[in-house]
Amino acid sequence: MIEAQGLTKKYGDKVAVEDLSFTVKEGKVTGFLGPNGAGKSTTMRMMLGLDNPTSGSVTIGGKRYTELHHPLRTVGALLEAGWVHPNRSARAHLAWMAKSNRISPKRVDEVLDIVGLSEVANKRAGGFSLGMSQRLGIASALLGDPEVLLFDEPVNGLDPEGILWIRKFMQRLADEGRTVFVSSHLLSEMALTATELVVIGKGKLISQSSTEEFVARATESTVKVRSPHLDRLRPALERVGAAVTSADDGLLVSGASSDKIGELAMENQVTLHELAPQQGSLEQAFMQITGDSVEYHTDVEAGSATTATAAN
Repeated sequence: MIEAQGLTKKYGDKVAVEDLSFTVKEGKVTGFLGPNGAGKSTTMRMMLGLDNPTSGSVTIGGKRYTELHHPLRTVGALLEAGWVHPNRSARAHLAWMAKSNRISPKRVDEVLDIVGLSEVANKRAGGFSLGMSQRLGIASALLGDPEVLLFDEPVNGLDPEGILWIRKFMQRLADEGRTVFVSSHLLSEMALTATELVVIGKGKLISQSSTEEFVARATESTVKVRSPHLDRLRPALERVGAAVTSADDGLLVSGASSDKIGELAMENQVTLHELAPQQGSLEQAFMQITGDSVEYHTDVEAGSATTATAAN
């Protein structure tokens, strides 16, 4: 379990993280989301003892990272895939890390096989593609078979097959009872991967909830309706206060449940071909909830960016 309590980080007059508190539980993939500049990377660096908080604390399994005797056995992390010495091979890099934490040399070949790098294990890491570097970073995180894993943009540079692999792999790690905390800008991927979310903006906590609750709270549910008798059904829906808009092959209805729509259809002798509840996307929910926390808003049509004036 990861616990952050009142976590604050200042760089001079700039506050990167402010009084941030949240909990990451074991057995789940928890997504860490926020606009650019929200403080996600700074928070993860404080978790790993790479930055000292100005105030507050963050513990992993009840201990600060710096208190862990062999940290790789407790926490595995991927923050920057490119930090490997370019002249070292993938195997040599992992062997050095294993020796520093008294991890069996056999584990090196195990993790190379897990991430699909066995065939290039003796090649210089400096010649790796971005996707291969990401896989090596993931292997480094797995080396100590830790109970807690932190990933910052783990799918960056991976092809579709690699993205599917890391998604299923993180979910399998969580199913084993491990704590998995992952930051990503790919919201569509987070919607498929994470069951819990911690969302921050301008260094402050915006929301901590399940992914389902986050989306439901921020987006309006609609029901898609297809029928050969929409001319009879639409007025009936509007009479009960439902909002109705035309879709390509039917109607989109909000303000009325699928049960209510079905009852109205029966009362008006309307045949239904489709009655499908639809929920908004994580991307829609994220944009709505974090809109006031974006440092720069982009004018898509003009192609320019302006500093946001909304209050924190």
